Amino acid sequence: MGPGTLSRRLVLRVTALVAVVTVALSMFTALASFQILQQQLDSRLQNAANRPTLRSSGASANQPGDLGGAGLIRVDAFVGQDASGNFVVVHPQPTAVPDGVSDETAVALLVSEIGRVGRDPASVAVPGAGPYRVLVVQRQVGGQQIITLVGLPYSEVTRPMGNLLVMAALLTAATILAAFVLARRVVASSLRPLNRLAATANLVSNLPLERGAGQVPVRVAPGDANPVSEVGQVGLAFNHMLDNVENALAVRHQSEMKVRQFVADASHELRNPLASIRGYAELTRRGSDQLPQDAAYSLGRIESESDRMSALVEDLLLLARLDSEPTLDLQPVDVTEMILNAVSDARAADTGHVWALDLPEEPVLARADQNRLHQVVANLLGNARRHTPEGTRVEAALRRMDGFAEISVTDNGPGVPAEIQPVVFERFTRADASRARQGNGSSTGLGLAIVAAVVKAHGGQVGMDSRPGHTRFTVRIPLA
Repeated sequence: MGPGTLSRRLVLRVTALVAVVTVALSMFTALASFQILQQQLDSRLQNAANRPTLRSSGASANQPGDLGGAGLIRVDAFVGQDASGNFVVVHPQPTAVPDGVSDETAVALLVSEIGRVGRDPASVAVPGAGPYRVLVVQRQVGGQQIITLVGLPYSEVTRPMGNLLVMAALLTAATILAAFVLARRVVASSLRPLNRLAATANLVSNLPLERGAGQVPVRVAPGDANPVSEVGQVGLAFNHMLDNVENALAVRHQSEMKVRQFVADASHELRNPLASIRGYAELTRRGSDQLPQDAAYSLGRIESESDRMSALVEDLLLLARLDSEPTLDLQPVDVTEMILNAVSDARAADTGHVWALDLPEEPVLARADQNRLHQVVANLLGNARRHTPEGTRVEAALRRMDGFAEISVTDNGPGVPAEIQPVVFERFTRADASRARQGNGSSTGLGLAIVAAVVKAHGGQVGMDSRPGHTRFTVRIPLA
């Protein structure tokens, strides 16, 4: 029933519909009841007007008798016409006057309403008695024209109508409340299969499908995948979609496994030929004083490229092992000492950069494989050395944060190009060759991929923040 949910909208709309229908029905009932009560009152007036006068029936004045009940006003009068043809009241006789109404008031009421002769009953206000329903009729008795005014209290209509309206309001409110409660229960029951479908979708969305065979063990229950209902059709389609996704992931996994196996096998098989090439090149160079200068130079290049290719093969083998079954020797490692050693090695290898440290005073112990973690830091420092010009300041920092040892390598170089930042940790991702500093050799594009793979095998996190003048690589390893 949260804001914006389908169940909330359905419940509110059903309740609103019931409210409109109930209010309309109550208004119709009240109007019909009003018409009936008023017609009954008018019928009583007509009966009272058609009865003989009290005086002619032997009753005394001011006693309504059976002419219309309590509160009846009746005035009889002979009438004539003046010169203009208007009615003139002669000898008015109040034959029924309720308490609180004087004879003069009753006669004045007849005089004021004499123009309504022959018309339908009307509602008027009687001084001292409140609203009345009055009827004025003319008849001939013994050759004389007599006008009779009869009136009954209008409260005989308004009082039951007030009670009826109160009861209608209470019943309407109770009906609307009951409709809300019942609609909420019915909607909740009807949407329960849809909620289970949403829960299944959320569960699938949280499955780690980026690695492994990509199996999706979750399915919509058969009861919620019945195509008879709309929700069942969605559940059935969702199950078909999961089957297709699982098949596609299985095919992808098989393809990846073949590629990884090929890379591992090829890298393994390349080690021996490369070792032979490097050995023969070194053996031949021992007699370089007897070789032509261009031949000696070529042998040196062969030996150098063999070393570089051997390093590439070792990196590929490492990535293949990390992909298949990461085997790490996890022990408490003094990260502070390890960073000191890595920066010292980088300073010895390159004096053109400004190397800086920001380390805590107390040792920071992480649960890690020391050799692999050292390789991570060395790769980050080497990456900064290769892709920034001389004079660039490179700082290695360490701190504790939320149960992790956070290692960061920051430089003030030109930054990582925006177009490769999203894929900087993927394999064989290289920056523009013009950005690489001359004299340091070309990059294989595997250094940061190894960093990401090793950190992930440790259960850690790796990230990057780069812009011109500021690049920071951050590695977080669980504390020991």
